[in-house]
Amino acid sequence: MAFRKALKRTAIIGSGAVATVFGLSQLIEYRKTQARLAHVAAEAELRVPFADDFPARQAQLAALQNTEEFDVLVVGGGATGAGCALDAVTRNLKTALVERNDFSSGTSSRSTKLIHGGVRYLQKAIMQLDYEQYMMVKEALHERANLLEIAPHLSAPLPIMLPVYKWWQLPYYWAGIKMYDLVAGIQCLKSSYVLSKTKALELFPMLKKDKLVGAIVYYDGQHNDARMNLAIALTSARYGAAVANYTEVVHLLKANDPQTGKEKVCGARCRDVITGREFDVKAKCVINATGPFTDSLRKMDNQETKNICQPSAGVHIVIPGYYSPDNMGLLDPATSDGRVIFFLPWEKMTIAGTTDSPTSVTAHPIPGEEDINFILNEVRNYLSPDVEVRRGDVLAAWSGIRPLVTDPNSKDTQSICRNHIVSISDSGLVTIAGGKWTTYRSMAEETLDAAIKAHSLSAEPCKTVGLMLEGAKGWTPTLYIRLVQDYGLENEVAQHLVSTYGGKAFDVAKMAQVTGQRWPIVGKRLVSEFPYIEGEVLYAIKEYACTAIDVIARRTRLGFLNVQAADEALPRIVQIMGKELNWSEEQKTVRFYNTLLNEWGKRSAELEAARKFLYLEMGYRSRSEQLTKTSEINLDNQEVARYKKRFHKFDKESKGFITTVDVQQVLESINVHIDENALHEILNEVDLNKNGQVEIDEFMQLMSAVKKGQVSDSRLAILMKTAEETLEKRGPVTVDRSGGGV
Repeated sequence: MAFRKALKRTAIIGSGAVATVFGLSQLIEYRKTQARLAHVAAEAELRVPFADDFPARQAQLAALQNTEEFDVLVVGGGATGAGCALDAVTRNLKTALVERNDFSSGTSSRSTKLIHGGVRYLQKAIMQLDYEQYMMVKEALHERANLLEIAPHLSAPLPIMLPVYKWWQLPYYWAGIKMYDLVAGIQCLKSSYVLSKTKALELFPMLKKDKLVGAIVYYDGQHNDARMNLAIALTSARYGAAVANYTEVVHLLKANDPQTGKEKVCGARCRDVITGREFDVKAKCVINATGPFTDSLRKMDNQETKNICQPSAGVHIVIPGYYSPDNMGLLDPATSDGRVIFFLPWEKMTIAGTTDSPTSVTAHPIPGEEDINFILNEVRNYLSPDVEVRRGDVLAAWSGIRPLVTDPNSKDTQSICRNHIVSISDSGLVTIAGGKWTTYRSMAEETLDAAIKAHSLSAEPCKTVGLMLEGAKGWTPTLYIRLVQDYGLENEVAQHLVSTYGGKAFDVAKMAQVTGQRWPIVGKRLVSEFPYIEGEVLYAIKEYACTAIDVIARRTRLGFLNVQAADEALPRIVQIMGKELNWSEEQKTVRFYNTLLNEWGKRSAELEAARKFLYLEMGYRSRSEQLTKTSEINLDNQEVARYKKRFHKFDKESKGFITTVDVQQVLESINVHIDENALHEILNEVDLNKNGQVEIDEFMQLMSAVKKGQVSDSRLAILMKTAEETLEKRGPVTVDRSGGGV
């Protein structure tokens, strides 16, 4: 089997002659003008069959079943697969796409959220005189500029600081970063610059001051990866592609080629995962864009084929936004084990990662405690000692599987360049494997070029350079003001809707419910501390969301930002979706099958599945395991006495435990009222025995875990401390005022 390396020599204007003629501002304006012209040229020739509304998922499934033959069937709904579908349909090819889970449910939603050329790849290219890696960086920088242009609502330039702690490193890193700017040419987002120690600390006050000599700031792009992936898939649907999530390939269809007599792939047997119904999808060409599962589909074609994908796991964590400035990232170029760690503001939180270790392929990767602690330790190395980096501050964690392309005998995944390959099997299966998020478009272009040539398809040239994605049309940076003025949305909610849906934000606002309050007029939040509103759940269904996980993980990003907040929002999300999708009672109510979470008992099947997702894949288990029955109590005598005194203010009868009734009585005595269900959830977080009460040993374990930083923002700990302080200020409470007595 012949492999064709995917290093397309994309021409980028960036010569010294051009730089001499134009100043920097003129160059930037020239770049924008060229991109706008490319956009106009791309869209002018295209017909948009579904300019108003997308076909419903059932209509898409019907199109898959009833179309006699597609030109192209793409298997895989990640960034690359969606990119292939968009490329194909805009070349006037009859296009289908199937994804066995949800769009962007795999690696494409679990990235570092950067659109970048790869600073470390450029370093390797220079140090090893590797022209191939240099061209990969150059291509990625071109694609970075294009992606920022075609989806401005979902992406933006981000300054990233590289702190320097040794004088000799300053010119070394400066030369490398300047080379990064030069390779980008006129597509350089903004010129990099050097900062003094004082200025660096002014921009990034959390930074460790000791031995800091200065810093270098360069620019890359940042995006909402899952929403970007979805925008690509939805754009392909707008242009007429038949796309369906939760549709898996059971096996490939083959037929004898009348000219050669050889077997050729001619489609796929598919199954609707939701209903179980199977059907055939015929196609002249099948493209395998399944990421880490590349080899699984290749073996459906030929069981004897050798693996070409070596998966690598990358873990990220999310910590509170106060760990980083609002608009400045941080790069640790040399961690304790030689890896690179990014520390980035994202969605008003802070993302830190990633790790890089060989792994097995799974649809449900789980972040490990060892990787979480490694990232936390690296963060500690770069932050001021004044900033206590606590394990309990990890609000979410996830693991993504990178589909690295390598020789099957290679053991060192860190030295692998994330290049991609396009291969065509003897039976005509086209496989696109490897690559990186930023270059999805050029990878798709090359894949379609190869597919058209191999299968003699009649197609037009590629039109995706400059082709605006879903939501980009009508977007402006000040669009949120119109939402506030026209609909009475909160400012934060309006900004969120515009940065998520772009010009389609008005469609979401129309679905928002009236609050019944003076302000905001519309837009009931799913949880108080995040700007996600109930209307987004309804709009998510229009965007092919089929499960509660689709909503918390990919239509909104709540599950990636705070697992506890996502857990709190789930009942309402399930309620809205159940009503809209007519979920049956059987679908809603089952006995939970996972003994790890048996305490939840009978709940909605959707609720249980989503909570299992949060528990295992989004780091809720790792977070909850910081407080266990075997946790060591590490408190001195004074602390033990203080916490016992606090506990007995609630346990007035010296039972040795407290219940919701005990807590409610104390709260009522200080005129604080908390919903009974909410109070039950607060105690349940600490109730390790799950017997409906918090014993004094469990309370001591909680306070010890808080002291060690393993647990933070414990609602029970904060509630009891606040109540104690209020009681001490007010003095003794009489029986009649406390509601006691007979």
